[in-house]
Amino acid sequence: MNPLLQMDGLPPFTEIKPEHVEPAIDEILAHNRARLAELLENGPDYDWERLVAPVENMEDHLGRVWSPIAHLNAVSNTLELRIAYNACLPKLSDYGTEMAQNETLFAAYDQVSKDPDLNPAQRKLVNDALRDFRLAGVALSDKDKQRFKKIMQRLSELSARFEENVLDAADAWNRHITDETRLHGLPEHALARAEQRAHESNLDGWLFALDMPTYMTVIMHADDRALRREFYEAWATRASDQGPTAGRFDNTEVIEEILALRHDAARLVGFDNHSEYSLATKMAGTPVEVFEFLDDLLKRAKPAAQREYAELMEFGEIYFSLKDVQAWDLAYLSEKLREKRFEISDEVLRPYFPVPRVFDGLFKVAKSLFDIDIEEGLTENLWHDDVRFFNVFGADGKLLGSFFADLYARAHKRSGAWMDDCIGRKKLDGELQRPVAYLICNFSPPPGDKPSCLSHDEVTTLFHEFGHTLHHLLTQVDYPSISGINGVPWDAVELPSQFMENFCWRPEVLPMISGHIDTGKPLPEKLFERLVGTRTFQAGMQIVRQLELASFDFELHANYDPKKGGRVMEALRSVRDRVAVVPTPEFNRLPHSFSHIFGGGYAAGYYSYKWAEVLSADAFSAFEKGNKLDWEAGRRFRECILESGGSRDAMESFVAFRGRKPTTDALLRHNGIDTTLNAA
Repeated sequence: MNPLLQMDGLPPFTEIKPEHVEPAIDEILAHNRARLAELLENGPDYDWERLVAPVENMEDHLGRVWSPIAHLNAVSNTLELRIAYNACLPKLSDYGTEMAQNETLFAAYDQVSKDPDLNPAQRKLVNDALRDFRLAGVALSDKDKQRFKKIMQRLSELSARFEENVLDAADAWNRHITDETRLHGLPEHALARAEQRAHESNLDGWLFALDMPTYMTVIMHADDRALRREFYEAWATRASDQGPTAGRFDNTEVIEEILALRHDAARLVGFDNHSEYSLATKMAGTPVEVFEFLDDLLKRAKPAAQREYAELMEFGEIYFSLKDVQAWDLAYLSEKLREKRFEISDEVLRPYFPVPRVFDGLFKVAKSLFDIDIEEGLTENLWHDDVRFFNVFGADGKLLGSFFADLYARAHKRSGAWMDDCIGRKKLDGELQRPVAYLICNFSPPPGDKPSCLSHDEVTTLFHEFGHTLHHLLTQVDYPSISGINGVPWDAVELPSQFMENFCWRPEVLPMISGHIDTGKPLPEKLFERLVGTRTFQAGMQIVRQLELASFDFELHANYDPKKGGRVMEALRSVRDRVAVVPTPEFNRLPHSFSHIFGGGYAAGYYSYKWAEVLSADAFSAFEKGNKLDWEAGRRFRECILESGGSRDAMESFVAFRGRKPTTDALLRHNGIDTTLNAA
């Protein structure tokens, strides 16, 4: 029995071995191909029940087999699993393209689309499918279909290689320190973790890895400037031709080939470039609309960013005698300036946010907003001892869905934070399949027997990923391809996650999610006031940084010239010259670890974060009732946004909740941007 083919209950993670992977994928693909041939014999009178619903079931079964494989490859990567995972990528790519280019299947869906009895969700699903057929080249000649198919196969392989190179480059670097004087400024929790890592490696002193929590701690707190530079260079040159692992895991050629293939694929199906192709499935209609959106925000935010940067330079010179402030000084100086101005720091706040208290408060917020209860469940099928499992119940006590929480950084785990689909909601044959999600973060592990404590930024990250989780779990859509996060445009899918971040700053919420690790007392009012004051600290610089990334991504794909190649670093410098306010060293190789666009689904879509932030800020303003929160608005948000998934146009869902289309006013207000001053 292959555990991956088990369709009852949760994936049996402890039973899944690399040798199960290929046979499971081979079997499910063979089954799906045979089933499709059987379904297409039912023509020419196709309908929902005899075609679309069975295809939905087929694709859901494939998703349930592949999900735990892809997940384990991200959170528990081994050489054996990586080999098995990569062996399946061309098979899945071939199958996906084969389905999407099937002219008989396309014609059948087209016939079903004319059925006047389809409900709105069914009609949306069928129309989305017809769009995707066209985007996959269903109308191409046989020769061009084969070309498109090979491109998709190769792109899946390259994206996986990109991610592997980033992971391997990070795992290959560490810093062993025996001179305690070099560690001045670092917080106790970071030192304890580094000391434990050294002990486990039979070394004296402290051993630091290149994971996100360690990197951020060093770059923000280490008084030793040379140490900050070492970590900055190692982080900023991962998987590139520069830095301490130069050339070993270099993504330069991978990036160039990805860009060329994306451009070729877009051209094959009738688009001028990949940016246009990308927008075919997003809220934004044209590249011009995206460029205008980014330029408008830049005009509003850049003056504030320039003032903030000038202030930081002055602060560095006056208080630290730094006349040549460098990139590895910025986070350190920013933290010192924040401490001076607000008399607060991450390390003062951290003891107030132990993970158990934050989780308890997060669940109370969810209860107040969406009338749900969350309880920890027991399961032995967990891929790591740190993983926890939770069930989500409705007001009637019925189970709505469940999620795994894997919160801590470790070796062989991809960096960053994300939510992913384990099982999607489905009700096609009368039996309800409840959704299950993965909620993944990379916080510092618990020191010894004490719980891990989070910075407020990490609390915000947790709320963000929990927003995605709720979007997936609270859906009331019965069809897998448009339930939960599925079928939602990339530039709208961040709405629930960014919306949830706002609650981390509210006086009604801070007492729920904070409790000192030693005393249990919530965050004192004085500290809360100081924390709230930091919300708009360097907000202009943060917005402009996001606009820099978004503009680079979109322009890189929009302006690609096959004769000249990607000219990636040249393109990045061009954007930085126009957009950025913070200088970057020449050795910086941001693109080589920019997993969102080269390893994930955000290619020509990174602008989605700011686009969705406009939506989320405007949506949250509906909750701001004077100085109090209108908790009842949560019921409407759940109904209009979370429950509807991808079953209707994203703008329709927003307007259903807000009563109008979004504006940027709330976003700028939340970030303390004085647009009147900027306009002048």
